Amino acid sequence: MAKVLAGLRVVEMGTFITGPAAAMYLGDLGADVIKVERPGTGDPFRSFKGGLYSPHYQTYNRNKRAITLDTSKDEDRALFHQLIETADVFIQNFRPGVAEKLGAGEEDLKALNPRLVYCAISGFGTSGPYRDRPAYDTVAQAASGFLRLLMPPTNTRVIGPAIADAMTGFYAALGVLAALFERQTTGRGRRIDVSMLEAMCHFNLDSFTHYFSEGEIMGPLSRPMVSQSYVFACSDGKWLALHMSSPPKFWEGLAAVIETPDLFDDPRFATREARIDNQDALIAFMAPIFRKRTRADWCERLAAAEVPHSPAYDSNEALEDPQAKHLQLKVSAEHPVMGTFTTVRTPLSFDGERSLDVLPPPTLGEHDAEIRAELAKRRATVAD
Repeated sequence: MAKVLAGLRVVEMGTFITGPAAAMYLGDLGADVIKVERPGTGDPFRSFKGGLYSPHYQTYNRNKRAITLDTSKDEDRALFHQLIETADVFIQNFRPGVAEKLGAGEEDLKALNPRLVYCAISGFGTSGPYRDRPAYDTVAQAASGFLRLLMPPTNTRVIGPAIADAMTGFYAALGVLAALFERQTTGRGRRIDVSMLEAMCHFNLDSFTHYFSEGEIMGPLSRPMVSQSYVFACSDGKWLALHMSSPPKFWEGLAAVIETPDLFDDPRFATREARIDNQDALIAFMAPIFRKRTRADWCERLAAAEVPHSPAYDSNEALEDPQAKHLQLKVSAEHPVMGTFTTVRTPLSFDGERSLDVLPPPTLGEHDAEIRAELAKRRATVAD
């Protein structure tokens, strides 16, 4: 594993997704991430599916060590502050004001370690009328205008993964790296604030740009229509995706594959603009054709014609694809208590080296003794 952040210590006091994700992204790059949790219960995500090692928790907590501390107790708060003295980065995702009550506010921690990069993640920001509102993924998606791009036109409901949570963590990690770069020159840390609302508004930039430049309010079908994207069921019940974009050669290849050379004689399908305007009719025309063959058959034919496509995989299929296997996307490690842990590696490679090593998510307090011993050794060294 190319540990490009080796030697960097990150202390995370995070729950659920945003804070843990930010810390995990840094851990994936080799940082020593120490997760601080409450004794007994830990991160609430631990218990989302029985026990204290739920798949929800596992997703965002690999490549970390864990210590349990109750910072309302003087002894544990002192240990926490000693840990901060060794840290380069601190990440928390509490509502504004909560970190201060836990002895983890910026003032307290920067007094201990002026070089500390302090990252605070919130739902709506540290000021303003919504400052104290609870915020979760769906709330942030909705407030940023992004949720409307995912809501299906029929049988309308919330769909998809926790994009706002994961992306906010990503933006937080990006901010941390920028502050660390600056610290090389100034010698001082920074406070980084990122809210889920701000992160998702930035992530939703394409939609806002269309509105600002053209007055267009995008909906769930806006981008698929313009990019000419489709999904079709095949004869074996499996799904196939096409992204036809603009080049005429893609459409010419598709027409040959589906054996409809006269496709473009129909004025509804003759040009890019016509196909966009008549997307429903085009889907209705092609859907029965794709139901005639298996997905594997279609993929072989589409690949030969260089038509942009992919099987629309489920999670049990995607990592078994030959290209995914070639890229070694699936990685595993053995946890001494929980057994085999399997995950998807970081997508970054450095000098051609893939990050194939992974540290399984820690059990609650797994590294208590180890980290406390490190701090005790440091105290003894400083005393000498």
